[in-house]
Amino acid sequence: MSFTWKTRAETSADIEAIRELTRHAFGRQFEVDFLDALRADPVAWIDGLSLVATDDDRPVAHALLTRCHVGAAPVLSLGPVAVLPPYQRRGAGSAAVRAALDTARDRGEQSVVVLGHAEYYPRFGFRQATEFGIHHPEFDGPNLMALALTGAPIPAGDLRYPVNA
Repeated sequence: MSFTWKTRAETSADIEAIRELTRHAFGRQFEVDFLDALRADPVAWIDGLSLVATDDDRPVAHALLTRCHVGAAPVLSLGPVAVLPPYQRRGAGSAAVRAALDTARDRGEQSVVVLGHAEYYPRFGFRQATEFGIHHPEFDGPNLMALALTGAPIPAGDLRYPVNA
């Protein structure tokens, strides 16, 4: 069954719902705390790049792009993508991820670093997003890949997240 999800940028009214769906999707508080740290970081947080897919305006999936650096190059990073369990494998996560990637590309961003691997992400809506093109550049870290939003080369080097600096 195909469903067309409504997507939109996160609002302040969504924060607790996003925390709750993240808790349910991952079953751990770590991801919720990590999202809060990213939201609080003025370098990492970019208004408009935290997207939700909704069911009757209730967030059921969340995708977040934040600023990080590969070497000296600023790039985006796909943060934890969370989908409420009843909505997993129904396209809600894919809709949120695609909306975030489309928004980033429309803003002139060139690439996105993803922590994890392609086999892991179908549960959280990543399969359709891989149409952007997966690359495995030389990052200093395990299980990293990048998505090309444009034809520009993807930088290589040390990956730095502002919340970890």
